[in-house]
Amino acid sequence: MGIHSKDPTKDLTSISKQAEVVVIMVPFPMQSHLNQLLHLSCLISSHNIPLHYATTATHLCQAKLRFNNTTHLQDSQIHFHEFPDCAFFSSTPDPNPSTRFPTHLQPSFGSSIHLRQPMAALLHSISATARRVIVVHDVMMTYVVQDVANVPNAESYTFNPSSPFSSFFDGWQMKGEPFLEEPPPKGLPSFTGCYSIEILNFIALQADFLKFTTGYIYNSCRSIEGRYIDLIAQDQFNRDKLTWAIGPLNAGADYDRSNSNIPKHKCLEWLDKQAPKSVLYVSFGTTTIMTDEEIKELAMGLEQSGQKFIWVLRDADKGDIFAGEENRKKLPEGFEERLKEVGMVVRDWAPQIEILGHPSTGGFMSHCGWSSCFESITMGVPIAAWPMHSDQPKNAFLVTEILKVGLAVNTWEHREETVSSSTIAKVVEKLIASKEGEEIKNRAEELGTSTRQELEEGGVSRMELESFIAHITR
Repeated sequence: MGIHSKDPTKDLTSISKQAEVVVIMVPFPMQSHLNQLLHLSCLISSHNIPLHYATTATHLCQAKLRFNNTTHLQDSQIHFHEFPDCAFFSSTPDPNPSTRFPTHLQPSFGSSIHLRQPMAALLHSISATARRVIVVHDVMMTYVVQDVANVPNAESYTFNPSSPFSSFFDGWQMKGEPFLEEPPPKGLPSFTGCYSIEILNFIALQADFLKFTTGYIYNSCRSIEGRYIDLIAQDQFNRDKLTWAIGPLNAGADYDRSNSNIPKHKCLEWLDKQAPKSVLYVSFGTTTIMTDEEIKELAMGLEQSGQKFIWVLRDADKGDIFAGEENRKKLPEGFEERLKEVGMVVRDWAPQIEILGHPSTGGFMSHCGWSSCFESITMGVPIAAWPMHSDQPKNAFLVTEILKVGLAVNTWEHREETVSSSTIAKVVEKLIASKEGEEIKNRAEELGTSTRQELEEGGVSRMELESFIAHITR
C-alpha cells in the first residue's frame, strides 16, 4: 500500500527530489478522522502530488485495516509514516457510563500533543527538498502542526471532519448565542451534554493555533450546506481564510472485487438475497457505548417491527483497538435463533459504505456521526436518527428537520430517557414499510443523486477540489 517508512526522515530526499509541491496529511487518532483524511489523501494523490500520511504506528495500522477500498489505496502514491506511539492508558469503555461522550478515549486524545516534535522533524526534512510543503491537518491536530509557521515554504490547511451546520451552531452556542441576521432553526438542539469538560479544553488548545492556518477544508458540499459554510467564513476570525467543500470524499460502494483477494463479507451475501430497499442497517459507529438495557430494548424493537435488518453490534473502540479483547455484548436469550431468517447480527468490522450502497438497504439507524450521515446521504439512504454525543445531535437535526431525509428515534432533549422497544419498532416500521417512509426514501434518493453529481465534471464539489489543487500547486 504505497511507500512505507518507519523513520519519518528516512529516504525523504529520494521521495521528494525535484518535487514542486508535497502534501503532508496529519489525521487525529480516532476512526472517523483517520478514515476521512485517508480518503482525502487518495484524492490528492490521484493528481500526481507526492503525499505523506503521518500518524502513530498503531493508528496507521488501524486506518489501513479498516479502509473500505483497499484497491484505491494500493493504486495511490501515498507515503506512509509511523510516528512513535505515544504512551497512554487504553481503557475499556464503561458499560454504564455517566456521560455519553466517550471519555475513555481522552487519554489517547491527550497523548497526541506529543507528536509535535516528530511532526516538526518530518516537516523540516521535506521542506528542504520541495518548493512548497502543504500540511493538511485535522482540526484537532492544530497544536501538533504549529511549527508550520516557522517554515518559510510551508502552508497549513485545516480539515474539519464535522458538518458545517454543526460546526457553526456549536460555535455559536459556545459564544453565548450572539445576534444572527437570520434566526437559528426552531428546535435546534442545545450544546448541553454534547461534550466533556476535558475535550472542550482540548479543543480550546487547538483554537489558539488556528491563526496559522491558510484555509479550511470540509467533507461536505455547498449544495447541501453552502449557507452554513458561508456563515463560518463570515466570522471575524475567518475572513482572511480560504474555504473548500470537496465532499463526499467517499462517493461509491460499487467496488470491483474481481481482482481483489478480499472475500465478500457475509452480510453482503445475505443482502443479495433480500428485496430492494427492504433492510434496515443498524450501526452506532466506533465511539457509542450502549447500555445493556438499551441493547435489550433495541433487540425487542427490531423484533417487534417485523422488518429485515443488519445490526452491527460492537463495543466502542478503545484508544488502542489492538489492546485486549472486545467485550461481547449480550442479546436477549434466543434472539438470534428466532430471527435468523429476518436479520443478521454482525460482531466484526462491517463494510458500511458497501452496505449503504446495496440496493436491498432501505434505511440506516445511526448515531449520526457526520461520516455516517454523509455516507448515507450520498447513497440515498434515509436515516433513523439516534444521536449520542458531540456533533451528533445537530447532525440528526440537519437530517430530520432541515434536509427531511430521516426520522428521529430519540431527540436530544429526551437523551436521558431510555428509548422503548415500542418506539423503536414504530420508527422502523414507518421508515421501511409506510407511505411516509416511502416519501422520505424518495427525498433521500433525490438528494443522493444530486450529491453524487456534484463530483462529476462541472459539479460544484469537483470544481472545489480542482480549485484546491490549483491553489496549492500555484
